[in-house]
Amino acid sequence: MLSSSSTAVKNPPLKRRLCFLLKLVCFVSSVLIFCEFLIYYVVIFQCRWPDVKGEAHMGEKETSASVLKAIILADTHLLGEIKGHWLDKLRREWQMERSFQTALWLLQPDIVFILGDVFDEGKWSSPQAWADDVRRFRKMFKHSLVTELVVIAGNHDIGFHYEMTTYKVNRFEKVFNFTSGKLITRKGINFVLVNSVAMEGDGCAVCRTSEAKLVALSHKLNCSQQKPNHSNKRCSEVEKLPTSEPILLQHYPLYRKSDAECTGEDSAPPEEKNVPFKEKYDVLSQEASQKLLWWFQPRLILSGHTHSACEVLHAGKIPEISVPSFSWRNRNNPSFIMGSITPTDFSLQKCFLPFESRVFTIYCAAGALLVILVLAHVQLLTPPFYFAQRLISKHKAV
Repeated sequence: MLSSSSTAVKNPPLKRRLCFLLKLVCFVSSVLIFCEFLIYYVVIFQCRWPDVKGEAHMGEKETSASVLKAIILADTHLLGEIKGHWLDKLRREWQMERSFQTALWLLQPDIVFILGDVFDEGKWSSPQAWADDVRRFRKMFKHSLVTELVVIAGNHDIGFHYEMTTYKVNRFEKVFNFTSGKLITRKGINFVLVNSVAMEGDGCAVCRTSEAKLVALSHKLNCSQQKPNHSNKRCSEVEKLPTSEPILLQHYPLYRKSDAECTGEDSAPPEEKNVPFKEKYDVLSQEASQKLLWWFQPRLILSGHTHSACEVLHAGKIPEISVPSFSWRNRNNPSFIMGSITPTDFSLQKCFLPFESRVFTIYCAAGALLVILVLAHVQLLTPPFYFAQRLISKHKAV
């Protein structure tokens, strides 16, 4: 009788401990699932595709057929084997993978453009390291056949001009099917892909090849935009392309003095805005910028490289959007651009990803609450109710 009663006394505390432990596991699991998975759905779900002019007067089928939905992001900087710490890799790549996959699932874009610096160490990585980086990239940015992925070369992918070699360029082109001066036409919209690293203007082998392709493509586009009754012998045998004014996609921005005129919460920090940009390093040279504007007369330019957002007008009419970095390693508030584009118009909208500071705050708050619950459970911390009750009873006794 005594042994059975003692067992009954011991069992309730054991059950209470197991129940408390289960509650802690559920609490910790819920916080992890929210911060590492659900938060991306909560934040990206709030993003909406922008409307373009005339879209309201179209039918639903006509709209989906004529409007191209494009996502534009830049500077993912997948860490390599030299500078990349394994924990930093794990954290940043998980964040970008979840963001990208969530955006694909919720927004269902027709095409995704990545504006260079996909890798952080492509400029000096060995063949083995390059193969590993490419494998990780394909895992993170996998997509269905419904969505097309187009990747532009950046200086960290093939090296700055003085580091760029034919081998590195060919290695990148082989993986991503990228060539400078390549034209992509989707739904009657012309996109021109530019290897801006090769716009040095010094006549290097890669530069000569790149510029020759751009000049030839410029000639085709200009001929295609001429009126049918316009007589031009130089255009008589040229392949005709859609008449839509092109959109330039490149890594380096066109020349601007600095980011002093850039505004917005994801523009450069105040201490960096007035720092002058170095030509051929931070931005293209004035000469290369004028060439691209003169050759293509684009209606929009999209670039990356600076890791911060900026919008400028060239020649008073041609907008350029600098897309901020997609990696939390470079920004507390990464984002991407959502574009609704037609052959004659476009509309852009920014979609911010979860702020890392907010995720950190949630973890800190959850950790503090967890400590309080544990201390209260082991009676090292008196719950406020009982503490107040004890004070009242002592006061009455006095």
